[in-house]
Amino acid sequence: MADILNDDVIACARLLERGDPERFRAVMATPLEVRKTLFPIFAFNLEVARAPWVTKEPLIAEMRLQWWQDVLSEISDGRAVRRHEVATPLAISLTPAAAEVLKAVVEARRHDIYPDPFATNADFQAYILATSGCLMRVAAQALGPADDQVLADFGYAAGVANYLKALPELTEAGKTHIPDTSEDAVQLLAHEALLKLRSARKARGKISKKAGYALLTGWQSGAVLAAYARRSPAIAYGGDRRGVRLSGVRLLGRSLLQRW
Repeated sequence: MADILNDDVIACARLLERGDPERFRAVMATPLEVRKTLFPIFAFNLEVARAPWVTKEPLIAEMRLQWWQDVLSEISDGRAVRRHEVATPLAISLTPAAAEVLKAVVEARRHDIYPDPFATNADFQAYILATSGCLMRVAAQALGPADDQVLADFGYAAGVANYLKALPELTEAGKTHIPDTSEDAVQLLAHEALLKLRSARKARGKISKKAGYALLTGWQSGAVLAAYARRSPAIAYGGDRRGVRLSGVRLLGRSLLQRW
């Protein structure tokens, strides 16, 4: 891997391996030339996602997020990008337009600093579309042609799946975003996301083969959402999640067959 990936990209890979191992495994199932583009993008996402959690001081968290907004502005404006193990390779992976899209990810993460839930379901959906949908769009289109709506649907579904897996920890931390955390509401949320996932998969032909590698990061979404939609206590309420974990061999098979 070191022969193709430079030190900065390898550093991004290691960050992802420690902080987001499921996404790391998905990227590792792709060709080397794809990894050098995806690792910086997803390492950026990891850094932004955890910024509100590494400090109890809202002002410091805001400053951390603003630092990343400034990095994206440097990229989108075509200016010299500050030296940083993630920012430097990120500038290579992104076009100026893609950097503008990722600003929505950073802005949405500001909500994570504070404990207040969203006032409406529409607000929560907008948050998921920003944090997951925009990320999926940038990652996929950095690799090849891909339809915006298909990416939005798939990104939303993957984002809801990831959110629901984290819901017990979010509840414990007092940072539950959804207005209603009842079993009925969670079941409906999962069902609606599952419909979007199915819609995206039916439109698979609108995603080029190379762009499809980015969607492998949503490899568990269908199983997770289906489990929540049927109120499976083994997944939804803190039990053994092994039933939705696909083996590395199966993930590699999905990569080869483009079955995201």
